[in-house]
Amino acid sequence: MKAADVVDAVIEAPVVTSFTRVGFAVRKRLENWTSLEEYDLNGQVVVLTGATSGLGRAAATQLARCGATLVLVGRNADRNETTVAEMIVSTGNDAITQVAADIGDYDQVRTLAERVLNDHDRLDVLIHNAGALTNERHDAPDGTEATVASQVVGPFLLTGLLLERLAGSAPSRVLTMSSGGMYTAALTISELEMSADDYKGAEQYARAKRAQVALNELWAQRFGHLGIRFHALHPGWADTPGVDAALPTFSKVMGPLLRTAEQGADTLVWLAADDTPLESNGQFWLDRRQRNIHKLRSTRNSDTADRRERIWNWVAETSGFHPAAPAQPESS
Repeated sequence: MKAADVVDAVIEAPVVTSFTRVGFAVRKRLENWTSLEEYDLNGQVVVLTGATSGLGRAAATQLARCGATLVLVGRNADRNETTVAEMIVSTGNDAITQVAADIGDYDQVRTLAERVLNDHDRLDVLIHNAGALTNERHDAPDGTEATVASQVVGPFLLTGLLLERLAGSAPSRVLTMSSGGMYTAALTISELEMSADDYKGAEQYARAKRAQVALNELWAQRFGHLGIRFHALHPGWADTPGVDAALPTFSKVMGPLLRTAEQGADTLVWLAADDTPLESNGQFWLDRRQRNIHKLRSTRNSDTADRRERIWNWVAETSGFHPAAPAQPESS
């Protein structure tokens, strides 16, 4: 075992050292990471949801600096346009556009997919980053709990609608920003959506993130042969407006140790740009390394093949879309 592996294992065991800026700084230095500035994404089309603040904006800014053609997705068109204008000025990349869409509204997701397909003849990277932690239950237009709709069902639908374009652009990537909070949650279908009476925002968020990670692996198993790489990741504990608003006590106590948004977005950009992620599929990452998706026996025991099949079917039924593999071209 290399020295870097030993040190990483020591850092990974206690969550505080692994998820905070401490783990990021040690790993970056120890493994001599390639600077994100060195990647060239000219000619590559990237769609990124939740792009106007926090981790999404940090990732979008760096992807723009790398030369990517960016489609930024946020719920508010005016805010999107402001973000685009500011990003063009700060990065010098004018190949940035926006589409206003709420990923928890499936009609808007369909419109988003149509816009992407109409405007771009290729799609190299689809990034699911949109999502928020709220302390009260809200419902999406179809009645699904909003966290589940925007972070589980909506991304599933968008991936399915863009699957053929992704396959035609292979090797392509679908990246899902999850959360370390999912380590506390079991995989569940019957209790995926919390009721208003029992609602706890952090717990609902963790359940949705657990479902994301399971679905990521299923996408890789079922559609990886198309040349699409599906990867999920978590950013560690980062100082973002969303964390400040939803978890003020946590943010205050952990403040000095929280990662910057740029540090939290580092692995996301790396997964979009580096060749290493093309060598595997369906993995879960933190700080440019593959990680186990379970830390507790209880969550591992909940993650059965039967539950995975049921959650796939439930999400497909809820979204109204059952993904089928694109037709393979005839061999010459």
